Amino acid sequence: MDLAGISIILQFIVVLVLIFIGAKLSGVGMGIAGMIGVFILVYGFGLKPGSIPIDVMLIIVSVISAAAALQASGGMDYLVGIAARLLRKYPDRITYLGPIVCWVFCLMTGTAHTSYSMLPIISEISRKNKVRPERPLSVSVIAASLGITGSPVSAATAAIISADLLGGKGIELKDILIICLPASLIAILVAAFIQNRKGKELEDDPVFQQRTRDGLIEETAETDILDTMSAEQRKRAVLSIFAFLFGVALVVLFGSAPSLRPDSVTMSQTIEMVMLSTAGLILLVGKVKIGTVSKCSIFEAGMNAMISIFGIAWMGDTYFSGHMELFASGIFGLVSQAPILFAAALFLMSIMLFSQAATVRTLYPLGVALGINPLLLVAMFPACNGYFFLPNYPTEVAAINFDKTGTTTAGKYVIDHSFQLSGFITTFVSIGMACLAVWLFY
Repeated sequence: MDLAGISIILQFIVVLVLIFIGAKLSGVGMGIAGMIGVFILVYGFGLKPGSIPIDVMLIIVSVISAAAALQASGGMDYLVGIAARLLRKYPDRITYLGPIVCWVFCLMTGTAHTSYSMLPIISEISRKNKVRPERPLSVSVIAASLGITGSPVSAATAAIISADLLGGKGIELKDILIICLPASLIAILVAAFIQNRKGKELEDDPVFQQRTRDGLIEETAETDILDTMSAEQRKRAVLSIFAFLFGVALVVLFGSAPSLRPDSVTMSQTIEMVMLSTAGLILLVGKVKIGTVSKCSIFEAGMNAMISIFGIAWMGDTYFSGHMELFASGIFGLVSQAPILFAAALFLMSIMLFSQAATVRTLYPLGVALGINPLLLVAMFPACNGYFFLPNYPTEVAAINFDKTGTTTAGKYVIDHSFQLSGFITTFVSIGMACLAVWLFY
């Protein structure tokens, strides 16, 4: 092996090591580790800096600002209250309805972090109705992530339809919605059906029985968020919700009918303008104090995600773009024979990056360079949700902590955790259904 080959391998080792360090640090640590990697690749190995994912970062800022404004106005609490009433009305269907509610929340807001408010409600309703909480919680966590790969306002969707990726190949927002949304919903229902038959019934579970004997299972009174809100608070919350939904509807409209946009305006810019303007509208109709927005949990999570993508995606793009010809020539034959293998690469990369948007920005340029059918690349979009593989993503950790019965676990051997089955089912089914949609409608 010549010096050039050794250099490429060393660079790859640097990228992997810093990804693992970033994953361990989590939060902004992921972005910081990625930026260190960019510095080493550029100044240590002489690579040209890759493309900074500016549009993705700005979309995160705009969408998260709108979602945080909705949370500050009480709109998010109002939606949670409505969803909680629905789930309590049909507790026997919690394994199906819980994941669907989380999926819808994340479709609307473009972030899986909105599911945190629903997970404790799903857990309590399950326990009180003698349903094993692991069943709805495991699917709900996966459904939340799956909502991102299809949400009209998610950074991942915006990245995939950006002009330098699939947008330049004729892919529009309506294609993402047509291909990914039905596939995701079907995948969630299939996972819920299978998960509903997994494990012992709650009353027969030895861990739950032991926790009950030890007095660790405490009865808590059900609280209805809506009952705690005054008439004025409800009014502001409802107006804020309508304002937010209006913004999302505009994004869908402009994305589905590009002719409505000026020729000089990209879809990414449209999302940025519409959603940040939506944040302003929510501030007005919801009478929100501007200082409370940046203190919301959604805003904090979104800013962490933005910094993470800034460093990690830039490092990945620097490495892959620096050796694009080599990768294209080396992998072209394999991928041309079985393009679906690219989904495996997306899945593995997402495990390390903990972000759909970062995975898209890192690997999709390679997919485009390899000449993979753009519609097939859309169908493989759900493969970017592979970070469920290890039970250390915040939504997984939250679900485990919210389940006081002990049925939702991180597993004895780590990879045998409660979310693994649902994760793989939804990944395979959603990609399969998305490929079917491509075959039927294109």
